Amino acid sequence: MDLKPRSHEKIASLISKGVDIPNPLTLDIGDEVDVDRISARGVKIFPGCRIYGKDTVISSGTQIGREAPVTIEDCQIGQDVELKGGYFSKSVFLDKSNMGLGAHVREGSILEEEAGGAHCVGLKQTILFPFVTLGSLINLCDCLMAGGTSRKNHSEVGSSYIHFNFTPDQDKTTPSLLGDVPRGVMLKQPPIFLGGQGGIVGPIRMGFGNVVSAGSVLRKDYPDDNKLIVGETHKGCVKDFLPALYPNLPRIIENNIIYLANLSALEEWYIHVRKLFLEGREFGPLLHAGLLDKLSLARKERLKRLEAMAKTAIRSVSSTSEKGALLKKEFGSRVNEIQGLSKLDPASDAKVLSCRQEFLAHLERAMQDKSGGYIETIQGLPADVSASGTKWLECVAANYCKLASAALPGLQLFKVQGFPK
Repeated sequence: MDLKPRSHEKIASLISKGVDIPNPLTLDIGDEVDVDRISARGVKIFPGCRIYGKDTVISSGTQIGREAPVTIEDCQIGQDVELKGGYFSKSVFLDKSNMGLGAHVREGSILEEEAGGAHCVGLKQTILFPFVTLGSLINLCDCLMAGGTSRKNHSEVGSSYIHFNFTPDQDKTTPSLLGDVPRGVMLKQPPIFLGGQGGIVGPIRMGFGNVVSAGSVLRKDYPDDNKLIVGETHKGCVKDFLPALYPNLPRIIENNIIYLANLSALEEWYIHVRKLFLEGREFGPLLHAGLLDKLSLARKERLKRLEAMAKTAIRSVSSTSEKGALLKKEFGSRVNEIQGLSKLDPASDAKVLSCRQEFLAHLERAMQDKSGGYIETIQGLPADVSASGTKWLECVAANYCKLASAALPGLQLFKVQGFPK
C-alpha cells in the first residue's frame, strides 16, 4: 500500500529546501501550488494543513497551523506571519500579522503589519491597518479600520463584536469606515476602541480616537475624533414592516461613495508608496500584486452591492412618498455612472498630481537617509511631510466624491453631514 500523500513530490521539495514540516504525511498541497513561492527560510507548516491555489505565496518566518489545522487558498503571506488555525482565502497578510484558532478569513481581506485577531474571528472584504487588534468571537465583514501607532497603542475591537452587514431587504451596501485612509496610512492617529459585546449597523463612519462603551450597538455616524460614545437602545414596538423603504437613502449612498473614495486613495498609496518598500524583497512584487488585487475585489464588491440595491429601490418606487420615489428613480437610472468612476486616473487632476509629486519627493529623501522598513519610515516622517501625504490622498478621495455627487444631483449628497475633507 502506498502511504505517500498525493502531493509527496511537492512536500519533499519543500523539506529539501528547508521548510519545517514535522508530519509530512498529514499535509495536502494542490497540484497548482508553485513551491518556488514558498520561502525556504524559517517557514513551519504544522500537521493537518492544506495549501491550495496557484497564487499562494508564503514568505520567510511564517508559521502555519500551530493551534489547529489551516487551509490556505490563493493567499499572499508576508514575513513572520502566524496563521494559527482556520480557513484563509484570497486575502493578504503582511509582516507579523496573525490570526488565532478558528479564524475564517475570506476574499478581499487585507491584514497589514502586526494586525491580527484572537480565536474565532470571521472577516470578509475587510481591511485592517497596522496594529489593529481583534478580540475573540468577532464577525467584522465589509469594514476598513485604521488607527493606532504601535502594538501597545492599537485600535481594538472587543470580544463578541459584530458588524451587521446584511439587511432585511437583502442588501449589503453596508461598508463601515472606522478612521480613514488619508490620515490612517501615516500611522500617527490615536486608536479607536470598540467595547466588547457590541455591534455596528453598517454603513457608518467613525473618526479616530473614539471610545465606544461595551454593549453599544451603533446605528449612525460619528465622524468627529476623540469622543466617548454610548450607544442608544431602541424602544420596544411592533408595527408594519415596509420592505425597501430606504428612508435614509442619501446617507446610505453617501457612505458607500466615501468608502469607495477611500479605496481609491488606498490604491494610490499602494501603487506609489507600498511598492517602494516591497519591490526589493523576497516575493515583494507578488505581495504588491496581491494587495492591488484585493483592492480590486473590494471595489467590485461595493459596486455590485450598490447596483443590487438600486434595482431593489426601483422595484419599490410605488410604496414610497413622491420625494422618495424621485430619489430612488434617479439612483436606479444613474448608478452606472458611479460604477464608471473606478476607471478614472486620479493623476488626471493637476492638484492630485502636484500633491503626489511633492510627497514622494520627501519620501524618497527619507528612504535614502534611513534604512528602516515601512512602518519606521512612515512614522518617522516629519509632521509637515505626513500632512502633505494626507493632503494628496484627501484630494484623491474628494475628487471621487465630487464626481459621484455630480452624477446624482437629486440626492444632494454631502449636504447634511458635510463634505469629507
